[in-house]
Amino acid sequence: MSPADTLRFATRAATAWPLRTALMMLAMSIGVAAVVVLTALGDGARRYVVNEFSALGASLLIVLPGRTETGGVNAGSFVSSTPRELTNADAAALLRLSLVQRVAPLAVGNSEIAVGGRLREATVVGTSADFLELRGLRIGQGSFLPREDFNRASAVAVIGDALRSELFPGQGAVGRMIRVGDTRLRVIGVLAPSGRGLGMTTDELVLVPVATAQAMFDTSGLFRIFVEARGREALPGAQRQVEERLRARRDGELDFTVITQDAVLGTFDRILGALTLGVAGIAAISLAVAGILVMNVMLVAVTQRTTEIGLLKALGARAGTIRAAFLAEAALLSVAGALAGFALGHAGAWGVRLAFPELPAWPPDWAVVAALATALGTGVLFGVLPARRAARLDAVQALSKR
Repeated sequence: MSPADTLRFATRAATAWPLRTALMMLAMSIGVAAVVVLTALGDGARRYVVNEFSALGASLLIVLPGRTETGGVNAGSFVSSTPRELTNADAAALLRLSLVQRVAPLAVGNSEIAVGGRLREATVVGTSADFLELRGLRIGQGSFLPREDFNRASAVAVIGDALRSELFPGQGAVGRMIRVGDTRLRVIGVLAPSGRGLGMTTDELVLVPVATAQAMFDTSGLFRIFVEARGREALPGAQRQVEERLRARRDGELDFTVITQDAVLGTFDRILGALTLGVAGIAAISLAVAGILVMNVMLVAVTQRTTEIGLLKALGARAGTIRAAFLAEAALLSVAGALAGFALGHAGAWGVRLAFPELPAWPPDWAVVAALATALGTGVLFGVLPARRAARLDAVQALSKR
């Protein structure tokens, strides 16, 4: 039998039992689809986080209160308790460094906003004038926070576009008064619509001077300090300057942490990359189950086609030819199931992107290739035993169905 004859034989054998073939293809396609969808989710989450932090620019330093060891960034980096607070004076001192271009201190809290009987809960961010350019935001109406001393608690606010439409429907917001907690503030600007960033919806933020936020929440400390270096090449030098200045202000004590954007990106990239590999491995287990199903069905097929195998041997077919025919059938079923799973997986990833537009849930190329290769390899591997059993049949006994 030529390779073309072997392929025709395998195709006719597969199509002769349509229900059995469909079930084997379904099992294999579910496994491949699971790998494609889960890796799309994992890689989409990784790219989402990386894009969020990349939006801050390539020359960002983040100063955290408390000490986080240099092994990386973890959950404690963002919710850690602090032995000594960062202050407005610390932020002002960093602004005077030669390699630092912008400094944005952050004081964050939640408060109720009241305007003319309308009440709404919102996130209040106390910061400085540099926050606008550091975060890449734009002003849609009015102006941003004034450039002034960090300790000056001006009674002004900049609100997000979503808040403007809810609190001042069909009206101009600039120049109007709002009550945030127990503090009356004048709206001096409205941010242009920009969507989500770093886990918060900027369209729903209330931005106030940092000292104003500290007075609202009765605190003197800062949540974080964002520092922008004068270019990416100045980032290592700026980090050293920041660490030296803060250490000097603390009598040599290192009770703070300075991390770069690259460190944050690298940590999240490694964590979410490992997560993607993990879920891909879990999904690949279903391919092994599908391979076992292929083996079982092929063993049954050997029993059902004993007479056919005996006839082939009586006509001179060798054991190798019989093995090749059954392996070709297993490979054909695996390929067909894998391609169906590939299409099903992409449809699932498309559904995820529709449900969560902000998540770039595209399956990585390596996952697609690995899923297809694993499906083919699994099908052929588990098809070896049935093929060997068919090849060892004696022609006379096979024709007599013994």
